[in-house]
Amino acid sequence: MTAPTVIATVGESDYQVHLDDGTHQWIADEPASLGGGNLGPEPASLLLSSLGACTNITLRMYAKRKGWPLESLRVALSMKSTADGTIIDRQITLDGPLDQEQRERLLQIANACPMHKVLSGAIRIDSGLVA
Repeated sequence: MTAPTVIATVGESDYQVHLDDGTHQWIADEPASLGGGNLGPEPASLLLSSLGACTNITLRMYAKRKGWPLESLRVALSMKSTADGTIIDRQITLDGPLDQEQRERLLQIANACPMHKVLSGAIRIDSGLVA
């Protein structure tokens, strides 16, 4: 899986970050309580939104391909740091007349969405300075 390159730049506002993937532009910021302008989601919310979006899209695609009666779905996510690492809690609500077997299969599929695989696998971040 090759993701688009995202460019993050900070301007005159202390913590407001402009993000651009070449097609879309959006903003991240810190809450006012931390000195930001609260004009966009904080970085942790952006990380969770990637998993939430991927889970929704993956489940919708799978149910549609199978012809299953998934009417809507909701993914609620939270994250906390512990001494042993980071824990992401993902609660999935499936609406529609799905049987128990279909619901269990959709949970398995959720655990196989691309962002779930990225976040639960080994991650290496290579950083460098550009002159």
